[in-house]
Amino acid sequence: VFHRISYDKIGTSTIQSRATGGVVNATFVFVLPGSPGACKDAWDGILKPQLDYRHMPCNFVEIMPRLDEHLRRGGTKTS
Repeated sequence: VFHRISYDKIGTSTIQSRATGGVVNATFVFVLPGSPGACKDAWDGILKPQLDYRHMPCNFVEIMPRLDEHLRRGGTKTS
């Protein structure tokens, strides 16, 4: 998703970005480019809406209680 937003600003140079996101130890982790513009694009275009519980049809807030399901089922912190 970040690459799609970034493409509108910097074109094909977005291919060089290593932006990614995931869950580590039941915590959201986002790896963003270092430029202020790219961070603002990621915040405004992805993270801010997803961290708003009113965003529909789905958002990160509603899945937060489930982030540690694999740990409660006996998984390891790295699984």
